[in-house]
Amino acid sequence: MENRPVPFFAVFILYLSLLGPFFTSAGEEGFIYTSFAGASAANLTFDGAATVTPTGLLQLTKNTPNIQGHAFYPTPFQFKKQPNGTVQSFSVAFVFAIISPYSEVSTDGMAFVLAPNKGFPGAESAQYLGLLNSSSNNNISNHMFAVEIDTAENEEFHDINGYHVGVDINSLRSEKSQPIGFYDDEHGGDLKNLSLTGCNCRPVQVWVDYDKETTQINVTLAPIKVRTKPTRPLLSVNFNLSTVLTDQAYIGFSAATGPITSQHYVLGWSFSMNAAAPAIDILRLPRLPCPRDNSLPKILQITLPIVAVALIFVVVMILLRQLRYAELREDWEVEFGPHRFSYKDLFNATQGFKSKHILGVGGFGMVYKGVLRTSKMEVAVKKVSHDSKQGMKEFISEVVSIGHLRHRNLVQLLGYCRRKGELLLVYDYMSNGSLDKYLYGEENKPVLDWAQRIQIIKDVASGLFYLHEKWEQVVLHRDIKASNVLLDGEMKARLGDFGLARLYDHGTDPQTTHLVGTMGFIAPELARTGKASPLTDVFAFGTFLLEVTCGKRPISNSVQHGRKMLVDWVLQHWQRGSLPETVDPKLHGTYIVDEACLVLTLGLMCSHPIPSARPIMRQVMQYLDGDVPLPEFTPATLSSSLLAMMKNQGFDPYATLYPWSGNSFGTMTQDILSGR
Repeated sequence: MENRPVPFFAVFILYLSLLGPFFTSAGEEGFIYTSFAGASAANLTFDGAATVTPTGLLQLTKNTPNIQGHAFYPTPFQFKKQPNGTVQSFSVAFVFAIISPYSEVSTDGMAFVLAPNKGFPGAESAQYLGLLNSSSNNNISNHMFAVEIDTAENEEFHDINGYHVGVDINSLRSEKSQPIGFYDDEHGGDLKNLSLTGCNCRPVQVWVDYDKETTQINVTLAPIKVRTKPTRPLLSVNFNLSTVLTDQAYIGFSAATGPITSQHYVLGWSFSMNAAAPAIDILRLPRLPCPRDNSLPKILQITLPIVAVALIFVVVMILLRQLRYAELREDWEVEFGPHRFSYKDLFNATQGFKSKHILGVGGFGMVYKGVLRTSKMEVAVKKVSHDSKQGMKEFISEVVSIGHLRHRNLVQLLGYCRRKGELLLVYDYMSNGSLDKYLYGEENKPVLDWAQRIQIIKDVASGLFYLHEKWEQVVLHRDIKASNVLLDGEMKARLGDFGLARLYDHGTDPQTTHLVGTMGFIAPELARTGKASPLTDVFAFGTFLLEVTCGKRPISNSVQHGRKMLVDWVLQHWQRGSLPETVDPKLHGTYIVDEACLVLTLGLMCSHPIPSARPIMRQVMQYLDGDVPLPEFTPATLSSSLLAMMKNQGFDPYATLYPWSGNSFGTMTQDILSGR
């Protein structure tokens, strides 16, 4: 058989097919993916949870809470023809889908992004979408442009709702955003909503276009059934990207989950510089892992009679089990939607609230460990007795509002459930339990060294500062103590148990007058008036500082000495200049003396009997971080404060503020009266 040379054209075609998605034409460049399987996967750079499934889907996140994933085209594109020049026009198209185990909620979202690097060191998951963190957010050195598809409402970024598209420049606070939807050309250009929740087997198409002449950014969406791009974009923003992007930039995707697991997929992707992005062939896209991808319709046709009988049986079983899983629901609860868990899910998660799953027992209820069956997420479920007729709507409203709090040093409140006479609060599960078990040697917990203790103190201070000043409303925790400080798998402290927390707007006075809290942590003015404030939280935090440093409970009882206050004991040593003698003896002297004395002195300052003499949490953070030195705290300072109080109110009112204290503060008062 004669060997003939292979035509050059055939070799060229074969070469292009091996190259995969990249093509060039007349100085323009771009690519198109209709599947990420095989050779195409080698043309992407992955990070975190991102991977390519065997069916050719680009999967950015898995069924795991608080993770992130990145996928980028491996080589950068030249967005500026000359250094510091003008960013060229570009066009992007992609098809995505988000699958969540819940029908009405998903966290936290994904983004198409242009950035100078493919890596995001220090980026956080959840609301930061794997792109930024609290310190890098809104930093002009990010040189980042992104289009976010957000499925959680984050108050700190002023999100418009829980499901929106936004244009982001160096920040997760969008320049402009719109609720998820599209303009339907087939129905007169009406705006239609798009669903992104649940097992969404209807992917969504996105087009992102930038025009260098007008500096206009257009973001257009459409469901998969719409074969042509809508004429009207969902979102338009005028912003000169030449002021943001570097000469070369990488393009790709980032996604992150929060406390609720979600799977973020990209089915197809195309890009072009100075031209419209190549059209993606919808029919060639890989299929999503949805139940409807099997042959269920055929099975139903064959087994319909059997299914009918089975349905009747199921209905009967449901009726018989209604009492077991009966919940209390009222019409006004509809507005709180996704934050409500079903009692059945919580019952199954805790195996019927069996005693072997009890994590602890508090003054307001019992706490159980549970594992949600669908998402396999570990949770802590607290059962609290309640009177359903007393302000329950206002209380649930606050529970849901507190559920919006997002901070690394706060235990996430995920939602609630109600039964007759019972309220169930669902939290993130903290694997290392509560701090008090370590301080007092319960359950054979190891002794915390000084480095761990000072970090725990700073963690709790950071969380409390966020509650008081950084969120949109002031949150009063009202029960700060070691047993309400929980430790995660990395021994990082998180302030938990918001069962007593209350909210009010910045610049207004709290109206709470019902006395709650734990003896030893209750501020004098709170005991007298019942009115909580940020400074009553500071008082409790001061006692907490002494508790962690000394390894002692705030109140001790003994046959010989009766009831003794920890703050009195520390104050006596402070007067004698022997503060180091109060440090937990279990540390065996292995600690930084100056640091321990600073914490103890700060604890006394926060526990000052006069509210106005206490520091606020912003100042506490500055003292702990060493940014500001402690102010002078002398016996004369404390004495003058007490004299002023007694002059205005008399001795008897002052004495009533401390019904449990009869030692140092009382002794100091007698010294003042006698002129010593």
